[in-house]
Amino acid sequence: METNILLENGTNELEILEFTLAGNSYGINVAKIKEIIPYQAVTPVPNSHPSIEGIFMPRDTMITAIDLKNCLGRGQSEPNGLFIITNFNKLDIAFHVESVQGIYRVSWRDIIKPDATMSTTDESVSTGIVKRENKLIIILDFEKIVSDINPETGLKISEIDELGARKRYNVPILIAEDSPLLNKLIVDSLKKAGYDNLIHTENGQQAYDVITQCKDDGTLDQHVKIIITDIEMPEMDGHRLTKLVKSDDATADIPVIIFSSLVNEEMKRKGESLGADAQLSKPEIGNLVKIVDQLVEERHLNN
Repeated sequence: METNILLENGTNELEILEFTLAGNSYGINVAKIKEIIPYQAVTPVPNSHPSIEGIFMPRDTMITAIDLKNCLGRGQSEPNGLFIITNFNKLDIAFHVESVQGIYRVSWRDIIKPDATMSTTDESVSTGIVKRENKLIIILDFEKIVSDINPETGLKISEIDELGARKRYNVPILIAEDSPLLNKLIVDSLKKAGYDNLIHTENGQQAYDVITQCKDDGTLDQHVKIIITDIEMPEMDGHRLTKLVKSDDATADIPVIIFSSLVNEEMKRKGESLGADAQLSKPEIGNLVKIVDQLVEERHLNN
């Protein structure tokens, strides 16, 4: 099953693929999916994480297979079903699921943020819930699932130390990131790099509300000189935020950096068409700081 659905840029919509595990419905953003193939035998990896089934090589590419049922504490999968082969954070990973139910187009505004009753915020493996007819589809946080299995795939604040001695800048930066853990890591990384004047929000809508309020107050230049945004966020995604910023004469000159696990060649083309000034994959926190430095120097944003 190939997934090549293209959405018009900046509409604040996404495609959700519904799949099942242990009788429950779960979802994944279609933008993360390369293809879906029938289950095939894998080669076990000695001393690997319990949720790693093994490795296999479709089309001469080595791919790690993860037992999603095991990740969710639902037991172990039988040797049947499907592999959803994904690409995010520059990684190709196969997730073993039981069946696929369909693909639905939804607005980010229709995605319900999980509350604290599901799990503690930093530990949740759900990024949102979609209600479809009488069914709830839980959208899983695949980045967190992978980083829990192998922390080396996540952000590495240690990269900031490798940048060496640095100037300190007071340039105001607005951050839109819905993951509390990643939001904190990005803020901590920027502060460690010398950027202290930060406003961090949980999604594109909150970030746009800050921009709108600053425009009304006449304080935009004092509070927002660079925007860093994720793509996948409830209420308003990063592409919609970029489109709104770049289509408004009052904000079009503000540099927008898209910092997302979804940044691949196709997504880069989308971001460029919306006017994004830079686009980076999530693990590249050191490169994010370098891009911010570059924008500050080139555009004299610290004045």
